[in-house]
Amino acid sequence: MAIKTNDLNARLFGKADKRRATTVAEAQSAAKDKAAVIELAVAGETTVAFELVKVKASEIGEQTQVFAQNAREQAFLNEHALADILTTLKDRGQQYPAVGRWLDDGRIEVLDGSRRRMACLLSQQDFLIYVAKGINSDHAKFLSDVANAHKPLSLFERGKEMQALLASGKVADQKALARFCQCSEALVSGALKAASLPMELLMAYPSVSELGRPTIVKLHKLYYSLNDEQQKAFVKELAQQDKPVWQSVDAQGITRITREVTNHIEHLGELVRPKVQQSSKPQPVELVRGQASYVRDGDKLQLKLSKLSEQQAEHILAYLADYLN
Repeated sequence: MAIKTNDLNARLFGKADKRRATTVAEAQSAAKDKAAVIELAVAGETTVAFELVKVKASEIGEQTQVFAQNAREQAFLNEHALADILTTLKDRGQQYPAVGRWLDDGRIEVLDGSRRRMACLLSQQDFLIYVAKGINSDHAKFLSDVANAHKPLSLFERGKEMQALLASGKVADQKALARFCQCSEALVSGALKAASLPMELLMAYPSVSELGRPTIVKLHKLYYSLNDEQQKAFVKELAQQDKPVWQSVDAQGITRITREVTNHIEHLGELVRPKVQQSSKPQPVELVRGQASYVRDGDKLQLKLSKLSEQQAEHILAYLADYLN
């Protein structure tokens, strides 16, 4: 049985001193108290005790890792993508602990809270996380998936999940995906288009979660209008830059930066696509100055005659008719 996100939060953060929170206020109060131990019935099945652990800022990268099946793409987590939590975290520290499990080597695998983990890394703050032993892969996936409801996944991330569903055979096509994911077929199409784009292209943007379907469709059309060699040159050009494109843009605000990055990418697409040499148009040749000229284009011949009398025109037309017949 699925558990709602707010119910999960209440159970996760609200069971201080072995008591279950029954209201939002109790849950918030318990979260601020940061109880040393909480209990959680994971996925409505076994009850697991979680211990609150503080990981020093300097040890987060070494002592923790993100659950491999977490749908959120970690490469996209930068200061723009995390802007909604970075300011508060810098000012007041981490308000709500993450959730994870102990690994056999003594490190911690983060199941819920990969955004908080990266925000702590970027702001050099200690990382708070509730950790438990004995959480199997299915329960780990449950905790990870429920957690993603806090911040909607990007189209790319949703597309990756949809690709996995198609590959597993759980759904047969895009129509079935739309029914399974309870969304429109247009959203499914956009998500799959996003998931088919190279990471180098998407990482050119400050926040992939801000890319809507129109931009994704434009990028997909641009990238797949290139042949294989041009695509490789395009990706290589993006990968060779010293820093992501968005960091080189002279603009303020995520919307303006995103627009400028798209313009840059469109320009780059034109650079890697060889320009088609347009055949020059045949130029007119003067036959009789001021009176007759012609243009030869393949098997076509255009005559331009001027200053003709009625009799001259009749003679020329009669001759052409006789000659061509």
